[in-house]
Amino acid sequence: MSNEIHLAFAHPKERSEASETGSVHDRISLRDHIVDVEIGAFQSERGSKQRVCFNIVVEVKPFQYTIEDDVDRILSYDKVTEAITIELNVERLNLLETLAERIADRILTEPQAIRVFVRIEKLDRGPGALGVEIVRFNEATKARSVTKEDFQFECPKIFFLSNNAFESVQLKNCIDELESLGQSAIFCVGLPSENYSKVVQHQVQRRIDLLAIEQNAWRLAAFDKRCVVVETKTELDWAVKNGQISVWAPAKMLLDAKNLPNFDLQNILPLSEWLANEFGAQYLTMIGEMPNNNCSIKIETVPLG
Repeated sequence: MSNEIHLAFAHPKERSEASETGSVHDRISLRDHIVDVEIGAFQSERGSKQRVCFNIVVEVKPFQYTIEDDVDRILSYDKVTEAITIELNVERLNLLETLAERIADRILTEPQAIRVFVRIEKLDRGPGALGVEIVRFNEATKARSVTKEDFQFECPKIFFLSNNAFESVQLKNCIDELESLGQSAIFCVGLPSENYSKVVQHQVQRRIDLLAIEQNAWRLAAFDKRCVVVETKTELDWAVKNGQISVWAPAKMLLDAKNLPNFDLQNILPLSEWLANEFGAQYLTMIGEMPNNNCSIKIETVPLG
């Protein structure tokens, strides 16, 4: 009996381990994540926020391939915190039970997720923590489909920068404005102006070109510490949702993408358009000299000088 009482109040990770009936699964966990939330059925809970603590454990499928230390191949912790943020932004709720159910459903839309333990507790309603804990399985969950409307984050602004824009007043003013507004942005750069290695083999040259673009991205980052070089989709998603400015290093996403058009890396504009489409951006902003425009997306230009 004492063991049952212990487990009743144990962390969800211990609960998941104790209730394991078949093969042992890998787990990811979020512990003691506290958010100020307006929630509750009582009149005294309306119009003010209270501290709500989230503890979540997700059991995930074993990997069928090598992870290769690649964040895009795992169920990221960001997906867990994102599920909380999205559901809190949908509408005001009366019940923790409803919130827990929705968070569990959303997490279980991830293909790696097998089972999820969600514990939510109000920290300010009594002498102790008042809460609810639920367990949901992927096969038993009728999860809602995730739509773009659920994500209440602004679409990032996508910029293409010519090389002579790196040290320009126009770029500095642009970054200052983005920072003051808390607006996320992704800067795309092309090949450097300086000479770099050239070889005959097409595929080898393509990899060299990608490396040259990434070196150019780091060169831009050297001009302003607010520009952070990012290479994975997971990192870009996180930066966008947190209002940060990123410089896109495209090699990894291009090499991992399926059915990717064979971009001519000498003209980076179509590649910038592809990234804009990935994030649902309606236009590109060009700072500096306009390259040959063979894109279908709308382009706004900011001239230099």
